[in-house]
Amino acid sequence: MTSRAQTSLAPRTRAFAAILKLLVSEPASADQMVDLRARRERLRRTPAGQVVFGRPSSAVDTADVEIETGSRLHVHRPTGAAGPLPIVVNFHGGGWCIGTPEQSAWLASHVAELTGSVVVSPTYRLAPEHPYPAAVEDAWAALCWVAEHAAELGGDPARIAVMGDSAGGNLAAVTALMARDAGGPALRAQVLVYPAVEMYERYPSEEANAHPPVLTSKQMHTFGHLYLGASYGIEDWQASPIRAASHAGLPPALILTAFHDPLRDHGAKYAEVLRAAGSEAEVRDYSAGIHGFVSLPGVVPAAREALSDVAAFLNGRL
Repeated sequence: MTSRAQTSLAPRTRAFAAILKLLVSEPASADQMVDLRARRERLRRTPAGQVVFGRPSSAVDTADVEIETGSRLHVHRPTGAAGPLPIVVNFHGGGWCIGTPEQSAWLASHVAELTGSVVVSPTYRLAPEHPYPAAVEDAWAALCWVAEHAAELGGDPARIAVMGDSAGGNLAAVTALMARDAGGPALRAQVLVYPAVEMYERYPSEEANAHPPVLTSKQMHTFGHLYLGASYGIEDWQASPIRAASHAGLPPALILTAFHDPLRDHGAKYAEVLRAAGSEAEVRDYSAGIHGFVSLPGVVPAAREALSDVAAFLNGRL
């Protein structure tokens, strides 16, 4: 595990977190979700929000593709690049309840630029209107569609990776397991950014980081309840990928964690399970990071370091 030296938060990170809590409160119930989504999207679109969340790379072309499974693909492709290119299927975060592919456009577009890849970010149905396993079904359908239609995207079906942050990291881990069990798509790598991998047992970092900036332990479990609905507490591996019967034969994993994050232990524990099964797993812990920091390049300097780490990992495997 690589650990960054700084453990305290930078002043601008603390200031942003304080402002975010004033502008965008987390949901206490399903009834508040629609308003929360709208407020977060408005914040992202403001001039200040564009600075905080980062602007997409100017070296890529971006387009939306509607597919018959019902998802929309937000596709980033390096301008002028000759294909077929590697493909990265990226699942956005948001507790399975909020978010769009556009919220991860900074990371996705810059990964496309730095790796010469087509980065595809699909939508998936959100809870609580569409509880588990709707997001899993949509994520899997999108991955399979991308593999089958790689040529249409200018991509190479033999060089595919999955990537995701938070809830999206959960979906990336789950779809990697599903691809192994189904005999394809054959994945070259998985990038899991502060993933949620356990929806049953609680880990020490959830208590140690009960009240950090951006995401508290209580908020994290609120999202889990909204996502799983009546199924909350189930031990199904498609909700908790760490509970799969086997983790052998999975693609190499890069797992990013943040010191000030209740999900920190999730990533470390998942790496232990992968290694014990003979799968490759590398953990990078950013000790000045907060939950969501990779999507906040304007206020968390570690976001750009994480981007470089992700690009280097993918370049070595795609």
